Amino acid sequence: MNFADRVIQFNGELIYTGSPLPNGIRIMNPFREYDNVMGIVEAFYHKYYNDNHQRHIILGINPGRFGGGLTGIPFTDPKRLVSECHIQYTGKISHEPSSVFIYEMIDAYGGPEAFYKDFYINSPCPLGFTSIDEKGKETNYNYYDSKQLTDAVFPFMMENIRKQIDLGIKTDTCFCFGTGKNEKFLKKLNNEYKFFGKIMALEHPRFIMQYTSASKQFYIEKYLDAFRSVLE
Repeated sequence: MNFADRVIQFNGELIYTGSPLPNGIRIMNPFREYDNVMGIVEAFYHKYYNDNHQRHIILGINPGRFGGGLTGIPFTDPKRLVSECHIQYTGKISHEPSSVFIYEMIDAYGGPEAFYKDFYINSPCPLGFTSIDEKGKETNYNYYDSKQLTDAVFPFMMENIRKQIDLGIKTDTCFCFGTGKNEKFLKKLNNEYKFFGKIMALEHPRFIMQYTSASKQFYIEKYLDAFRSVLE
């Protein structure tokens, strides 16, 4: 199997095996919830990863409802899947600010073919979470938003970090989206388990788009400089 085949198999076999989640939190598994997602996954990875080239990994937090939670492709909402990756999508068309930033950065890198040849994006927890309030409103929830959730999913995350490294990942540098809790968690984990030579953190795309969008070009250049530093 090549890189694409291994990722497709990894996604197809993803099922939550950790401890019970806290009350009001549910697991979000697009690979099991939507009939069209595995077809998208196969099209995307065969298009960009159909080789045995090793790549550096970028770890976000966990998939969101309007991006990877619908398409199965990290940081790729339905709009970007169609307009930037030219992969057919049938279903709810949504807009995720993080995906907007990522694909503007990818375009500056040289386009999806160039970027995905060098990098693989996922998360320490490849499945997402949502919380549901008393009125039934559902919102994204992060693995670190409560200690109870972090403790419940920790073995599942450990297992899936190891599985993702085995896809064909270079381990000298792991990039981390998030310079707060995600960076702190991953660096502490890496200090103990030595998965990677180092963790290099970058501001999360959601933070950039929500709080510093006027400086978006600065962050695009920061990303590019960081990524190119490991390729030299």
